[in-house]
Amino acid sequence: MNEIEVRVSDPGTLDNTPFVLSASALDRLRRAKADSTLRGYRGDLRRFLVWAGAEKMITTDLTPTDRGPINDALNAAAFAALLQRYGHLHAVAAEYVNHLAEEGKAPSTIDRALAAVAVAHRSAGAGRLATDAARAVLGTYRRDSAEAGRRARKAKPLLVTNLRVMVDILDLDKLAGLRDRSVLVLGFALGARRSEVAALDIEDLDFNEHGLEVTVRRSKTDKDSAGRKVHVPYGANEQTCPVRTTRAWLAALAERGVTSGALYRRIDKHGELGRAPHGRGSTDGRITGQAVAIIVRRTALTAGLDAASAFSGHSLRRGFATEARRAGHDQIRIGRHGGWKDGSPTLAGYMEDVDRVTSNALAGVGL
Repeated sequence: MNEIEVRVSDPGTLDNTPFVLSASALDRLRRAKADSTLRGYRGDLRRFLVWAGAEKMITTDLTPTDRGPINDALNAAAFAALLQRYGHLHAVAAEYVNHLAEEGKAPSTIDRALAAVAVAHRSAGAGRLATDAARAVLGTYRRDSAEAGRRARKAKPLLVTNLRVMVDILDLDKLAGLRDRSVLVLGFALGARRSEVAALDIEDLDFNEHGLEVTVRRSKTDKDSAGRKVHVPYGANEQTCPVRTTRAWLAALAERGVTSGALYRRIDKHGELGRAPHGRGSTDGRITGQAVAIIVRRTALTAGLDAASAFSGHSLRRGFATEARRAGHDQIRIGRHGGWKDGSPTLAGYMEDVDRVTSNALAGVGL
């Protein structure tokens, strides 16, 4: 997973000589999943290997603070060697799920941890990991959690009233203020995921007499990378108008000679555009999805909002869905604007949160 090395045997070769995938095929395999997803998987797999070693389920010298050796273990070939020594990990995976449940981890967190082990299993050439036992343990944990009154945490929706308060406290005389305002307003207007906001390029924007057409080139549910076009009209309030606030940010970029490439960029401690020669960010200075979440949380805290600590990068997306539903728009139109699949249960849950108040089944029954 850290450096995917895939070898497959050519069934037409009598001596079973290994067939090595080409450099271009390997490159596409490496980029098959988003960087943010792979980072999460690497962390999950690291924790799994450390735990399994500590529990003597596998022999490993890995410790929670190790980096180099652990990253080596994330290599598909190294993981394949583990499998050769210990066989299939289905029983170990089930016990690990139980361990995470005992620690009180969220079911969604456990689900991703299990996915990381399964992906490593496939990358090592061991085929599909049998997860029936692990998923049965997780299913029981979900029911136990529900019976105990614990519910899945949802991002708190960032509403238009919150958005106005937040943009009002930004210093628009500074580059960071102009960028953060555009991130918040356009992110809300698109109903976008934080990764989609971070991935926008200047070339993805097309201004016209009706407002702004934005091309979202790739999203979590767009497996074929077909992309989607989102029309963003002018807003009534200048400070929360996605068209005008985006134009203001583009003008600031143009003043610094930036007219193409990443739309939202790092700003250094001196208040100027910065680069990221190392670490998580790309070398062109593009912000990450995590940075979008930081902008949301930081601005909400600075604005003194009561619910600031509950806001996350997803709050923009859920806030859009909430306000659009309150305005009377149907679920299909909201979903296609924000890139949810038709019939998305997640979006349906957001709609229900609004509808149980605005379209309550008891309204007009005469109680």
